[in-house]
Amino acid sequence: MPATPPGLPEFRVRAVTDPADPALAAFGILQNRVYFEPHNLIPATYIGALLRESPGEATERHNTLLVAEDRAGGLLGGTFFHFLSAVRTGFSSFLGVDGAARGQGVARTLHNARWTALMEQSGGTCRGLFIDVVSPGRLSAGQRAAEARVGSDPLARRRAFGALGFATVDVRYEQPVGGPDGGPVTDLDLLYFAPGAPARVPAQLVADTMCAYWTPWLGAARAEREAGRLRERAGGPEVALLPAGQSPEG
Repeated sequence: MPATPPGLPEFRVRAVTDPADPALAAFGILQNRVYFEPHNLIPATYIGALLRESPGEATERHNTLLVAEDRAGGLLGGTFFHFLSAVRTGFSSFLGVDGAARGQGVARTLHNARWTALMEQSGGTCRGLFIDVVSPGRLSAGQRAAEARVGSDPLARRRAFGALGFATVDVRYEQPVGGPDGGPVTDLDLLYFAPGAPARVPAQLVADTMCAYWTPWLGAARAEREAGRLRERAGGPEVALLPAGQSPEG
């Protein structure tokens, strides 16, 4: 269990493994409270179903929910993520901290615990962690107003992920479904974390990760097509990693 950073209020990080754990419902409430478009997140009820899946050698993904709680068991933050065994990478669907608990090291402790879990699940071979995050420059006025209503700021969010060691993958990224009229979501960027702050990431690793992540929702054939398009947009064999506050051009 990660130790609380010296001099900060005490809290603990633990894994939620039982779908009946009250922390799961609290995590769902947290998502709705701190994220400006909660309908785009995986609902807590579905997370519970994913946690029932038994990880093992034959399982292509290991779903994990970590929560940070204070001494009384109150939820301070949490993160839901997946180890994709076929690619040996992770994809994190969400990391959030309650507004009243920010500035206490909760996000960093969750991030460190998440990476530790991915390394344990991969037998020490995890090649990196991907997330998708809204691009501040592509948000509409309505979206910016929604951010303000929940007390969040897209630029501050990107700076926070940069402080955790994430960098922007320099390729135009589209989430294939969930946008207007069922089309793609085009206001997201793909970010990548690996220890040592690499300057580039293999393009095939990017494509293979997203193919593995998208397959349960899109089916194998469409996931492969969409990942192939992402690989084509990357161009060469490697993709540059930009500062987390920067978005790809084009």
